[in-house]
Amino acid sequence: QVQLVESGGGLVQPGGSLRVSCAASGFTFSDDYMSWVRQAPGKGLEWVAGISTSGIGTRYADSVKGRFTISRDNAKSTLSLQMNNLKPEDTARYYCARNYGNNYTFYTAASMGQGTQVTVSS
Repeated sequence: QVQLVESGGGLVQPGGSLRVSCAASGFTFSDDYMSWVRQAPGKGLEWVAGISTSGIGTRYADSVKGRFTISRDNAKSTLSLQMNNLKPEDTARYYCARNYGNNYTFYTAASMGQGTQVTVSS
């Protein structure tokens, strides 16, 4: 069955960096656009970044543009999110998700894994 397993979260100080990853299985990873989505405490899901099947095309939410970089390794069926210059407002649970069709932002919430917690605090 489709499985997405996120890892790499943790506690980081403001201005710091962190890389989270997602291991995919149960489907042809290289066929799907993918996204990172986050949920802050007490808030709804927020789309963060999306990537094309080849990895050449990427899109970002304005809140993370210039600080976060999404990437993928189709040979290893893994998705990554490099987060630099982290801010307290980036504190959230981060999820990877499959997207509908060739769309950077339209993700399938049902496909998300258990997520990985990122906390930005001094």
